[in-house]
Amino acid sequence: MSRRVIPFSRRPADIAIVAFFLVNILFITYIVDLEQLVIANPAHFTYPLWPPKPAIDLIHWWGRTFDHDLIARPVWWKMTIWIDNLLFGPFYLVAIYAYIKGKEWIRLPSVIYASVLLTNVIIILGEEYAGPYASPNFPVVLLANLPWLFFPVFIIARMWRSPNPFTSATTKEEANNDGTL
Repeated sequence: MSRRVIPFSRRPADIAIVAFFLVNILFITYIVDLEQLVIANPAHFTYPLWPPKPAIDLIHWWGRTFDHDLIARPVWWKMTIWIDNLLFGPFYLVAIYAYIKGKEWIRLPSVIYASVLLTNVIIILGEEYAGPYASPNFPVVLLANLPWLFFPVFIIARMWRSPNPFTSATTKEEANNDGTL
């Protein structure tokens, strides 16, 4: 028996996961989160070259309106941002490639990533609910963070159930007929 990669277009779960990774790499990690590293004090700052001014204004509006931890920027919060920028950002790039190409070596890194993300989000939501900078409208914050609760669980389930999440078994004859051997 050999294995054949199932085409990405026939793996809707992986398409959803890659879309989630793209949202994170293109908006969350290097715009929303990076803003919190380049602007130490949202009350007194000069607009940096990156992120763009409209994004900064939107982030600050969200923080003032719903997410007070984002504006307060306690040390524990900034540490989650550093994890996102230094570890998750590069992971997203590698994972997007691996999921599209069906590279099964991404399985364990995906489980590790999802476990860390789920842990971070649960801690953040606990703080948003009952911490010193609790959200004045926790249901909105919870709703906005649901994808970051759902996708880690989904990724773990997807990667856990099979050692070969991207491939199917083929006989030697099928592979020869398909031109893959």
